[in-house]
Amino acid sequence: MKQVVAIIKPFKLDDVREALADIGINGLTVTEVKGFGRQKGHSELYRGAEYMVDFLPKVKIEAVMADDMVDQAVEAIQTAARTGKIGDGKIFVMEVEQVIRIRTGETDEAAI
Repeated sequence: MKQVVAIIKPFKLDDVREALADIGINGLTVTEVKGFGRQKGHSELYRGAEYMVDFLPKVKIEAVMADDMVDQAVEAIQTAARTGKIGDGKIFVMEVEQVIRIRTGETDEAAI
């Protein structure tokens, strides 16, 4: 099993969720986060004063899936989240050792 974590622009969340649902991935965890990469933030003007915004709003999506779904999920996220501009985000894929559904005690792929 693998965990796929994607950091994307907030306005792309619905597109990514729909793309993942279309390939059969329904369980997601979504968190509003802030961060920056190469873009290093940007400056904004507020009431005539310029100030630096270091951390930009992003959305973090986490999903655990069977190994054979990872390539499809990564492709779906890339396609749905891409704007072609700096700050589109990143996708991380990590190994998951064990999953346990608390309510039923099911483990591993049965618990996903």
